Amino acid sequence: MAKKEKSEYIIQAVSHALDLLEQFHDDVDELGVTELSKRLKLHKNNVFRLLATLESRNYIEQNKVTENYRLGLKTLELGQTFIKQMGLLRQSRPVLESLVHDCNETTYVAILKEFHIIYLDVVETDLTVRVVPRVGARLPAYCTAAGKVQIAYMTDEELANFLPKEMKRFTPNTIIDREELKKHLALVATQGYAIDNEELDVGVKCVGAPIRDYTRRIIGAVSISGPSMRFTDERLEKELIPMVIQASEEISSKLGYHK
Repeated sequence: MAKKEKSEYIIQAVSHALDLLEQFHDDVDELGVTELSKRLKLHKNNVFRLLATLESRNYIEQNKVTENYRLGLKTLELGQTFIKQMGLLRQSRPVLESLVHDCNETTYVAILKEFHIIYLDVVETDLTVRVVPRVGARLPAYCTAAGKVQIAYMTDEELANFLPKEMKRFTPNTIIDREELKKHLALVATQGYAIDNEELDVGVKCVGAPIRDYTRRIIGAVSISGPSMRFTDERLEKELIPMVIQASEEISSKLGYHK
């Protein structure tokens, strides 16, 4: 018996469900049943059944005000899983290694999770005096370079909901005044990089730049960290900032981002 082509095993209902999910892209964040019916060339009843099924599994959710539909949290979870397992870590590792080779300082890649950043990977310097690696640690976003460079692009409303009600002061340099922090983050967004000037740990500085994926969204950050004595203003300006920006652009490009 001849082997069947994979196309012969396709389940039409699953294909329609995936077609429906793929209608939400770029600036299309919400769609109604009528519009989806036109786009998919399916009867409204069929579209409604697909939506009900996807909504029951949290892949789709309904805006109770407009009664339109949008992607649910489950799609975000899947996207983050892909980034962690197949995208971000795999693509960033060679860049981190190259970065350490060039500057001989510890480098990280981190993502934003709730009110914190989580370092997913690290490549250490071989220098005796170094920063203790914190892979898997949850650190506050508002006083870390990798965190600030991700929350800097949030709207005022997003930032208000994101920041904890009370921001802890870790060092004399920690910015805990909300208005001062907003001004600082505006500067970070303009310049495209952030510096942790001993804001989390005394004696430690860090510089970070955002990582974007093919949707142009910021999905992480790359950073260089080390003792303050080695992170002089001159070295930051002439060497480390250009390096971390280049590294962020290289990783972003590998993930499909184009300016």
